[in-house]
Amino acid sequence: MAASTDPSPLRKPQTQQGFSDIAEGASIDPADVARFSAQAAEWWDAKGPFAPLHRFNPARLAFIRSRLAEHFGRDPKARDAFEGLSLIDIGCGGGLIAEPMRRMGFDVTAVDASSENIGTARAHAAEQGLDIAYRAATVEQVEAAGAGPFDVVLVLEIIEHVADPEAFLRTCSRLVAPGGIMIVATLNRTLKSLALGKIAAEYILRWVPAGTHDWRQFLKPEEIRTMLEGEPFTVTGPYGLNFNPLSDRWSESDDAAINFMMLATRD
Repeated sequence: MAASTDPSPLRKPQTQQGFSDIAEGASIDPADVARFSAQAAEWWDAKGPFAPLHRFNPARLAFIRSRLAEHFGRDPKARDAFEGLSLIDIGCGGGLIAEPMRRMGFDVTAVDASSENIGTARAHAAEQGLDIAYRAATVEQVEAAGAGPFDVVLVLEIIEHVADPEAFLRTCSRLVAPGGIMIVATLNRTLKSLALGKIAAEYILRWVPAGTHDWRQFLKPEEIRTMLEGEPFTVTGPYGLNFNPLSDRWSESDDAAINFMMLATRD
C-alpha cells in the first residue's frame, strides 16, 4: 500500500524538504522492516494483528500527554493543548500515535523505514482530515536532510528492532531542540519479560505473531542511560506500564520489569 505522493494536499513543514521515500540507513534491520511491512494494511484493524497495540495505546497516550503537559507547562485537558510545538514520531508504523498527537495540537512529522507502513498511515490520516507530514525514512536520513530540531522526539517500541541501538538512539537525541524532550519506550531484558513479554505474548496468548520480538534485543534502563552518556540530557525513569488481566487494562506502574518508558530532557 505504498504511495509515492500524498493522497491529499497535506501541509509539508519546511524542515521536511529533501526527504526521500526510499528508506536506507545503518539502523535498519531488513527482517524487521519486512515483517511489519507485510502487515501494513492491518494497522488500524483493532481486532487484527495489532489489537494488543490498540489496547496498549490509551496508557501510552495518557503517560505521554501528562509528562509533556508538565514539561511544557500546558493544560492537558485543553483543546490543541500543544499548539505551536513540533513533534517527530520515529518508527511511526501506521500512525497510531502520530494521529492523536496531531489532535492534541502538535505539528507532527512521522517517519518509518517501511514505505508500506507510510502508505497506510498517509491514507488513514487523509481520511481523518489530519495534516501529518509522513515520510518513509530512517532517522539517519531525517538528520541528513537537516530536519528539526523538534520539541518532542518519540522513540516508542522501535529501539528493540534496530541493528545498532546506541547509534540509533544518539541520532534520535540530536533531533531534540534545546529545552525539548525525548521519550523512549521499550521492553526490559529480564526473566519476567522473557516469560511474559516474549513467550506468553507470542506463543501462549498469541497477542502478537511469533517472532515479533527477539528477547536478546530488549534493553535494560541502565543501558539506555549509558547510551546517552556524554549527550546534553537529563534522563529520568524507568516508568513501568503493566497489564492488569482482571480489569483488562494497561496503566502506569512502579514495576518496570517488562514494558517501560524513559524521559530524556535536553539541557
